[in-house]
Amino acid sequence: MSEIAGELARVNGAFDQPTLTLLHQRQAPVVITLFRSAFGRDNRPIPTARLHTQVEEHLAALALAGETEVPTGSGRDLCQKWMRGQWLVRSLDERGNEVYTLTSHAQQALELVKNLTRDRATLSEHRITTILGTVRRFNSEANPDRTTRVTILNEEIARLQAERDRLVDGAEMVSATEDWMSEGFTELLSLISALPSDFARVEERFAQIRTEILAAFRAEDRPAGEVIDAYLERADALMTATHEGRAFEGAFALLRDDALVAQLRDDLGALLDHPLSDRILGDVDRAELRGTVKLVRDGLDRVLTQRSRVTATLKEYIVSHDAARDRELEQTLRQVEAEMTTWMANTGPRATHDVPMLPQRTSIDHLREKFYDPADDVLPERIERDPVPDAPTVSLSALMAQGGPQLGTLRQRLDEALAGLSPAASLGDFFDSLEPSLRRPVEIFGLLHLAADRGWAVTDETETYAALRNDGTGRTFTVPRLPLPDPDLDESESPA
Repeated sequence: MSEIAGELARVNGAFDQPTLTLLHQRQAPVVITLFRSAFGRDNRPIPTARLHTQVEEHLAALALAGETEVPTGSGRDLCQKWMRGQWLVRSLDERGNEVYTLTSHAQQALELVKNLTRDRATLSEHRITTILGTVRRFNSEANPDRTTRVTILNEEIARLQAERDRLVDGAEMVSATEDWMSEGFTELLSLISALPSDFARVEERFAQIRTEILAAFRAEDRPAGEVIDAYLERADALMTATHEGRAFEGAFALLRDDALVAQLRDDLGALLDHPLSDRILGDVDRAELRGTVKLVRDGLDRVLTQRSRVTATLKEYIVSHDAARDRELEQTLRQVEAEMTTWMANTGPRATHDVPMLPQRTSIDHLREKFYDPADDVLPERIERDPVPDAPTVSLSALMAQGGPQLGTLRQRLDEALAGLSPAASLGDFFDSLEPSLRRPVEIFGLLHLAADRGWAVTDETETYAALRNDGTGRTFTVPRLPLPDPDLDESESPA
């Protein structure tokens, strides 16, 4: 594969992702607006019935406002469609109620749209300074040379010490410009807005692991201990080998450090109290920055809840599993549970299905009353080879006269007639020209069978077949007339 073809394959794979399929559809602006209005930036769970109503109300308001690209259908139908598109997910909350939440793909799409709606410069002093500082800090933490690390730290300490001494001596403070603050707030909001989708990815991974564990338990093709070991390995790999897992661990470590949480809250408060913040930030952006700590806590709670559901599934199986339970009943119940899961995945929350409380009685006409007896398997008596003296003798010709049509002989005689050896105008004339042994009533069916195989068509006229029975009596039959093809014409030129 060439380089350009490989690049096209990677781009096509990206466009097949649910994030871009959401943004690429014709009604994407309306759907994104609905998601932003209903779920907010923190992706709060919404009860299913409430979201159905909200979707219908918002669509009606957009239609009245003159919007033409409005999805059609009820709120429930649209939510089902968005679930199939992997933009919504339906789950149970702590109280056991069904709720909708946005998937990580939908949140990533919302984040992209939100970043595009912000006014930001493509190049600024703040951005270059941020890049330089990040690269410098990254190098100081990752450089393998001890001397280089010490040199970088000494330079940073000297720079901070000089700035501290300058401010202590009463030197003039350099105030940040409005452009600098605006660019800083934009980058900060961009980083914070990416957190919900990161948490959602970890939550979806745990939900996928839970589904796979339940399927493995139902299949019973592996020991329970092997399934549990596989879950523990996957859970460890999720937290250490994936970008989302490492982000989760870092956020979890942050919230466990009360000093860091307090420092984050104080720094955000100081930035919001800056004199220029009122002219740069709107009410929505200020609320987003002020709720950063709560946003991280809520995301962690959802991830921990999903991980607790996986652990509860394992615990319930280990505690309730009884090796002495009747295997047939256990397999039946597991099949019912698997079918119920499949049915729930393809139906809505209000779908019903009538199930009898007790199975129907089995109607058995006869029960076995006698057990196997080897004496019943005695071979039958041998048939005597000598013929019975009083049995009548039957000749081969007599047996053939009682049989069906002689297709082989009829086919040969019909081919001779078509070759012009015995010309006949119709199938009835051909039948009348045969010898008596080939003019039995059953031979009429044989001729019609051969004519049908060759695709000959009948006419509206009829003709009479004079048949002879084996006892010498005759009988006539009226059959639709079927003309024979002209032997002087090709088969393709013969009249049908």
